[in-house]
Amino acid sequence: MGAVIYDIPVKKITGEDTTLGEFKGKVLLVVNVASKCGLTPQYEGLEKLYEQYKGQGLVVAGFPANDFKSQEPGTEAEIQSFCTTNYGVKFPMFGKVTVVGEAKHPLYAALIAAQPKALSLSEVPFREKLKGFGIEANAEPELTWNFEKFLVSRSGEVVQRFAPDTQPDAPALVAAIEAELAKG
Repeated sequence: MGAVIYDIPVKKITGEDTTLGEFKGKVLLVVNVASKCGLTPQYEGLEKLYEQYKGQGLVVAGFPANDFKSQEPGTEAEIQSFCTTNYGVKFPMFGKVTVVGEAKHPLYAALIAAQPKALSLSEVPFREKLKGFGIEANAEPELTWNFEKFLVSRSGEVVQRFAPDTQPDAPALVAAIEAELAKG
């Protein structure tokens, strides 16, 4: 698949048309985000990760999605304000997208096709945790929830997918990022 993701049209959170092509040669961590989710505090860790590694070529790319229990109901302006005010987010944020089902954005269709299974670092997989909350998780390969993470190499290959409850400072995620950054 490779560089295909660079050509897929997306919108910046401010509304301008763009693609991920501006990040060719960088390592991307693409994350579907939400402002009213139990995992929302991950914004802080994602920003720390971005600040720590951006000089080496890491870009965190946030894609707000309202697909899971309507946990991202706001407008792009409200989302942007929330992220900067509450978490000091400086990493690139994009316009709201759909990440599951027939209406899923082509970027997410490509990411999922490249990595149909998320790596779970928890003893109890996140899909099982959702059942404990009375939520029936989407079947694989669909995304499970907000804050699923796709790691993309400098050449545009989707190299890994991490479950939503993978914290941004999780050793396995950091090691995977560092390995991609080391490839220069």
